[in-house]
Amino acid sequence: MSKVQIEIVEAELDDDGPLIRIGELGRRAGLPPATLRAWERRYGIVRPRRGESGYRLYGRSDERRLRRMIELIGSGLAPAEAARRALDPPGDPDAENAGIATTGGAGLVAGYRESLALAFSEFDDRSADRVLDRAVAVLSIDALLDDVLLPVLRSLEGGTIGQEHFASNVVRGRLLALARGWGGGEGRLAVLACPEGELHDLGLIAFGLALRARGWRIGFLGANMPIAAIVIAADEMDPAVVVLCALTGGAFDGSETELAQLGERTHLHLAGPGAPDGLAEGIGATYLREGPVSSAAALVA
Repeated sequence: MSKVQIEIVEAELDDDGPLIRIGELGRRAGLPPATLRAWERRYGIVRPRRGESGYRLYGRSDERRLRRMIELIGSGLAPAEAARRALDPPGDPDAENAGIATTGGAGLVAGYRESLALAFSEFDDRSADRVLDRAVAVLSIDALLDDVLLPVLRSLEGGTIGQEHFASNVVRGRLLALARGWGGGEGRLAVLACPEGELHDLGLIAFGLALRARGWRIGFLGANMPIAAIVIAADEMDPAVVVLCALTGGAFDGSETELAQLGERTHLHLAGPGAPDGLAEGIGATYLREGPVSSAAALVA
Protein backbone atom coordinates (compact mmCIF):
# COMPACT_ATOMS: atom_id res chain seq x y z
CA MET A 1 0.00 0.00 0.00
CA SER A 2 1.37 3.45 -0.95
CA LYS A 3 1.93 6.27 1.51
CA VAL A 4 -0.90 8.25 -0.06
CA GLN A 5 -3.25 5.28 0.31
CA ILE A 6 -2.28 4.98 3.94
CA GLU A 7 -2.96 8.70 4.48
CA ILE A 8 -6.47 8.37 3.00
CA VAL A 9 -8.68 6.74 5.59
CA GLU A 10 -11.38 5.15 3.44
CA ALA A 11 -13.11 3.60 6.43
CA GLU A 12 -13.85 7.00 7.90
CA LEU A 13 -16.46 8.91 5.91
CA ASP A 14 -18.54 12.02 6.36
CA ASP A 15 -21.26 13.47 4.15
CA ASP A 16 -18.54 15.06 2.03
CA GLY A 17 -16.62 11.91 1.13
CA PRO A 18 -13.60 10.09 2.59
CA LEU A 19 -11.60 11.68 5.37
CA ILE A 20 -7.84 12.15 5.14
CA ARG A 21 -5.02 12.71 7.57
CA ILE A 22 -3.06 15.95 7.89
CA GLY A 23 -0.11 14.72 5.83
CA GLU A 24 -2.31 14.09 2.79
CA LEU A 25 -4.18 17.37 3.28
CA GLY A 26 -0.86 19.20 3.37
CA ARG A 27 0.32 17.41 0.23
CA ARG A 28 -2.81 18.43 -1.65
CA ALA A 29 -2.67 22.04 -0.47
CA GLY A 30 1.11 22.40 -0.86
CA LEU A 31 1.64 23.34 2.79
CA PRO A 32 3.71 21.69 5.53
CA PRO A 33 1.71 20.09 8.36
CA ALA A 34 3.19 22.57 10.83
CA THR A 35 1.60 25.46 8.93
CA LEU A 36 -1.72 23.62 8.72
CA ARG A 37 -1.71 23.07 12.47
CA ALA A 38 -0.89 26.73 13.07
CA TRP A 39 -3.69 27.90 10.77
CA GLU A 40 -6.09 25.51 12.43
CA ARG A 41 -5.15 26.86 15.85
CA ARG A 42 -5.10 30.55 14.89
CA TYR A 43 -7.89 30.82 12.34
CA GLY A 44 -10.03 27.68 12.59
CA ILE A 45 -9.78 27.26 8.82
CA VAL A 46 -10.01 23.46 9.10
CA ARG A 47 -12.17 21.48 11.50
CA PRO A 48 -10.80 18.00 12.06
CA ARG A 49 -12.74 15.03 13.32
CA ARG A 50 -11.23 12.27 15.42
CA GLY A 51 -11.15 8.78 13.97
CA GLU A 52 -11.40 5.61 16.02
CA SER A 53 -7.60 5.45 16.14
CA GLY A 54 -7.43 9.00 17.54
CA TYR A 55 -5.98 10.59 14.40
CA ARG A 56 -7.23 14.01 13.28
CA LEU A 57 -9.14 13.55 10.04
CA TYR A 58 -10.16 16.14 7.46
CA GLY A 59 -12.86 16.24 4.80
CA ARG A 60 -13.27 17.85 1.41
CA SER A 61 -14.88 20.93 2.94
CA ASP A 62 -11.67 21.48 4.94
CA GLU A 63 -9.64 21.20 1.77
CA ARG A 64 -11.91 23.64 -0.08
CA ARG A 65 -11.65 26.25 2.69
CA LEU A 66 -7.90 25.80 2.88
CA ARG A 67 -7.45 26.19 -0.87
CA ARG A 68 -9.64 29.28 -0.82
CA MET A 69 -7.56 30.82 1.95
CA ILE A 70 -4.35 30.20 -0.01
CA GLU A 71 -5.94 31.74 -3.11
CA LEU A 72 -6.97 34.86 -1.17
CA ILE A 73 -3.49 35.25 0.33
CA GLY A 74 -2.09 35.08 -3.18
CA SER A 75 -4.49 37.91 -4.13
CA GLY A 76 -2.96 40.16 -1.51
CA LEU A 77 -4.93 39.58 1.69
CA ALA A 78 -3.33 39.03 5.06
CA PRO A 79 -3.78 35.44 6.32
CA ALA A 80 -6.25 36.47 9.06
CA GLU A 81 -8.52 38.27 6.59
CA ALA A 82 -8.13 35.48 4.02
CA ALA A 83 -9.22 32.93 6.64
CA ARG A 84 -12.23 35.03 7.61
CA ARG A 85 -13.39 35.23 4.01
CA ALA A 86 -12.73 31.56 3.37
CA LEU A 87 -14.87 30.68 6.38
CA ASP A 88 -17.74 32.96 5.32
CA PRO A 89 -20.54 31.50 3.18
CA PRO A 90 -19.99 32.08 -0.57
CA GLY A 91 -21.09 35.55 -1.60
CA ASP A 92 -20.87 37.85 -4.58
CA PRO A 93 -17.50 37.20 -6.33
CA ASP A 94 -17.41 40.72 -7.73
CA ALA A 95 -17.87 42.24 -4.29
CA GLU A 96 -15.15 40.02 -2.85
CA ASN A 97 -12.74 40.92 -5.63
CA ALA A 98 -13.54 44.58 -5.09
CA GLY A 99 -12.62 44.12 -1.44
CA ILE A 100 -9.28 42.65 -2.43
CA ALA A 101 -8.64 45.52 -4.80
CA THR A 102 -9.49 48.01 -2.04
CA THR A 103 -6.72 46.62 0.16
CA GLY A 104 -4.25 47.58 -2.57
CA GLY A 105 -0.54 47.47 -1.90
CA ALA A 106 -1.08 47.78 1.85
CA GLY A 107 -2.99 44.50 1.92
CA LEU A 108 -0.36 42.78 -0.17
CA VAL A 109 2.46 43.96 2.07
CA ALA A 110 0.54 43.03 5.23
CA GLY A 111 0.05 39.56 3.79
CA TYR A 112 3.76 39.20 3.15
CA ARG A 113 4.57 40.33 6.70
CA GLU A 114 2.15 37.97 8.40
CA SER A 115 3.02 34.98 6.20
CA LEU A 116 6.73 35.55 6.68
CA ALA A 117 6.43 35.99 10.45
CA LEU A 118 4.45 32.76 10.65
CA ALA A 119 7.04 30.87 8.60
CA PHE A 120 9.87 32.15 10.78
CA SER A 121 8.04 31.34 14.01
CA GLU A 122 7.68 27.74 12.79
CA PHE A 123 11.27 27.47 11.48
CA ASP A 124 9.84 26.87 8.00
CA ASP A 125 12.47 28.11 5.56
CA ARG A 126 10.70 26.71 2.50
CA SER A 127 7.56 28.73 3.19
CA ALA A 128 9.67 31.78 4.02
CA ASP A 129 11.49 31.46 0.71
CA ARG A 130 8.20 31.27 -1.19
CA VAL A 131 6.97 34.46 0.47
CA LEU A 132 10.29 36.18 -0.19
CA ASP A 133 10.21 35.12 -3.83
CA ARG A 134 6.86 36.85 -4.28
CA ALA A 135 7.85 39.95 -2.28
CA VAL A 136 11.12 40.42 -4.16
CA ALA A 137 9.30 40.11 -7.49
CA VAL A 138 6.77 42.90 -6.84
CA LEU A 139 8.26 45.30 -4.27
CA SER A 140 10.97 47.92 -4.54
CA ILE A 141 14.02 47.33 -2.39
CA ASP A 142 12.92 50.19 -0.08
CA ALA A 143 9.46 48.64 0.41
CA LEU A 144 10.92 45.16 0.84
CA LEU A 145 13.20 46.40 3.62
CA ASP A 146 11.07 49.03 5.35
CA ASP A 147 7.62 47.45 5.00
CA VAL A 148 8.33 43.71 5.20
CA LEU A 149 11.72 42.41 6.33
CA LEU A 150 12.72 44.86 9.05
CA PRO A 151 9.26 44.97 10.70
CA VAL A 152 9.10 41.16 10.70
CA LEU A 153 12.53 40.88 12.31
CA ARG A 154 11.53 43.43 14.95
CA SER A 155 8.32 41.51 15.65
CA LEU A 156 10.35 38.39 16.43
CA GLU A 157 12.38 40.13 19.12
CA GLY A 158 9.79 38.98 21.64
CA GLY A 159 10.09 35.37 20.51
CA THR A 160 12.79 32.82 21.21
CA ILE A 161 16.47 33.33 20.48
CA GLY A 162 16.26 30.40 18.07
CA GLN A 163 13.49 32.06 16.07
CA GLU A 164 15.42 35.33 15.91
CA HIS A 165 18.60 33.65 14.70
CA PHE A 166 16.73 31.45 12.23
CA ALA A 167 14.93 34.46 10.71
CA SER A 168 18.07 36.61 10.62
CA ASN A 169 20.03 33.92 8.80
CA VAL A 170 17.30 33.38 6.20
CA VAL A 171 16.95 37.13 5.61
CA ARG A 172 20.72 37.67 5.52
CA GLY A 173 21.11 34.98 2.88
CA ARG A 174 18.37 36.52 0.74
CA LEU A 175 19.79 40.04 1.04
CA LEU A 176 23.28 38.90 0.12
CA ALA A 177 21.81 37.18 -2.95
CA LEU A 178 20.26 40.51 -3.94
CA ALA A 179 23.62 42.17 -3.30
CA ARG A 180 25.50 40.22 -5.97
CA GLY A 181 27.38 42.62 -8.21
CA TRP A 182 26.63 45.64 -6.05
CA GLY A 183 30.24 46.78 -6.39
CA GLY A 184 29.94 47.25 -10.15
CA GLY A 185 28.85 50.21 -12.20
CA GLU A 186 29.87 53.85 -12.37
CA GLY A 187 28.39 55.31 -9.18
CA ARG A 188 30.22 56.61 -6.15
CA LEU A 189 31.72 53.96 -3.86
CA ALA A 190 30.69 53.42 -0.25
CA VAL A 191 32.77 51.10 1.93
CA LEU A 192 30.71 49.42 4.65
CA ALA A 193 32.00 47.57 7.71
CA CYS A 194 31.32 46.66 11.33
CA PRO A 195 34.16 47.26 13.82
CA GLU A 196 36.06 44.49 15.52
CA GLY A 197 33.87 42.47 17.88
CA GLU A 198 30.63 43.46 16.13
CA LEU A 199 29.10 40.42 14.43
CA HIS A 200 25.68 41.83 13.51
CA ASP A 201 25.87 43.14 9.96
CA LEU A 202 22.30 42.60 8.75
CA GLY A 203 21.34 46.27 9.10
CA LEU A 204 24.49 47.27 7.25
CA ILE A 205 23.63 44.93 4.37
CA ALA A 206 20.15 46.46 4.22
CA PHE A 207 21.68 49.94 4.18
CA GLY A 208 24.00 48.91 1.34
CA LEU A 209 21.10 47.61 -0.75
CA ALA A 210 19.15 50.84 -0.22
CA LEU A 211 22.23 52.83 -1.21
CA ARG A 212 22.79 50.61 -4.25
CA ALA A 213 19.19 51.29 -5.33
CA ARG A 214 20.18 54.96 -5.42
CA GLY A 215 23.02 54.38 -7.85
CA TRP A 216 25.98 53.85 -5.50
CA ARG A 217 28.58 51.10 -5.64
CA ILE A 218 29.16 49.07 -2.48
CA GLY A 219 32.42 47.76 -1.08
CA PHE A 220 31.29 45.46 1.71
CA LEU A 221 33.96 44.49 4.26
CA GLY A 222 31.44 42.90 6.62
CA ALA A 223 31.54 42.19 10.31
CA ASN A 224 34.36 42.10 12.87
CA MET A 225 36.80 44.38 11.02
CA PRO A 226 39.65 46.03 12.97
CA ILE A 227 39.65 49.79 12.41
CA ALA A 228 43.28 49.66 11.28
CA ALA A 229 42.33 47.17 8.56
CA ILE A 230 39.47 49.40 7.46
CA VAL A 231 41.88 52.34 7.18
CA ILE A 232 44.15 50.29 4.91
CA ALA A 233 41.23 49.11 2.78
CA ALA A 234 39.95 52.68 2.44
CA ASP A 235 43.37 53.83 1.25
CA GLU A 236 43.34 51.14 -1.43
CA MET A 237 39.71 51.50 -2.52
CA ASP A 238 39.45 55.33 -2.36
CA PRO A 239 35.71 55.43 -1.49
CA ALA A 240 33.50 58.50 -1.41
CA VAL A 241 32.29 57.50 2.06
CA VAL A 242 32.99 54.91 4.74
CA VAL A 243 30.09 53.77 6.92
CA LEU A 244 30.77 51.88 10.15
CA CYS A 245 27.87 50.31 12.04
CA ALA A 246 27.79 48.77 15.51
CA LEU A 247 24.92 47.54 17.65
CA THR A 248 27.06 46.46 20.59
CA GLY A 249 28.13 48.98 23.20
CA GLY A 250 31.89 49.53 23.44
CA ALA A 251 32.56 48.48 19.85
CA PHE A 252 34.43 51.72 19.15
CA ASP A 253 36.17 52.03 22.52
CA GLY A 254 39.85 52.92 22.17
CA SER A 255 39.58 53.55 18.43
CA GLU A 256 39.14 57.32 18.47
CA THR A 257 42.59 58.07 17.02
CA GLU A 258 42.23 55.56 14.17
CA LEU A 259 38.70 56.76 13.45
CA ALA A 260 39.92 60.35 13.28
CA GLN A 261 42.64 59.25 10.81
CA LEU A 262 40.02 57.52 8.72
CA GLY A 263 37.87 60.64 8.79
CA GLU A 264 40.79 62.67 7.43
CA ARG A 265 40.99 60.36 4.38
CA THR A 266 37.31 60.19 3.46
CA HIS A 267 33.81 61.12 4.60
CA LEU A 268 33.19 58.93 7.65
CA HIS A 269 29.72 58.00 8.91
CA LEU A 270 28.87 56.06 12.07
CA ALA A 271 25.60 54.23 12.68
CA GLY A 272 23.91 52.07 15.28
CA PRO A 273 23.45 52.24 19.05
CA GLY A 274 27.02 50.99 19.54
CA ALA A 275 28.37 54.40 18.55
CA PRO A 276 28.56 56.44 21.81
CA ASP A 277 26.89 59.83 22.03
CA GLY A 278 29.20 62.51 20.78
CA LEU A 279 31.76 60.15 19.23
CA ALA A 280 30.91 61.08 15.63
CA GLU A 281 30.98 64.79 16.39
CA GLY A 282 34.23 64.47 18.35
CA ILE A 283 36.12 62.91 15.43
CA GLY A 284 34.52 64.96 12.67
CA ALA A 285 32.25 62.17 11.41
CA THR A 286 28.51 62.15 10.68
CA TYR A 287 26.09 60.05 12.72
CA LEU A 288 23.30 58.29 10.79
CA ARG A 289 20.38 58.29 13.19
CA GLU A 290 17.63 56.67 11.13
CA GLY A 291 16.98 53.14 9.85
CA PRO A 292 18.81 51.67 6.86
CA VAL A 293 16.54 53.07 4.13
CA SER A 294 16.13 56.53 5.65
CA SER A 295 19.87 56.74 6.35
CA ALA A 296 20.67 55.83 2.74
CA ALA A 297 18.28 58.51 1.52
CA ALA A 298 19.80 61.07 3.89
CA LEU A 299 23.33 60.26 2.77
CA VAL A 300 22.42 60.72 -0.90
CA ALA A 301 20.46 63.93 -0.33
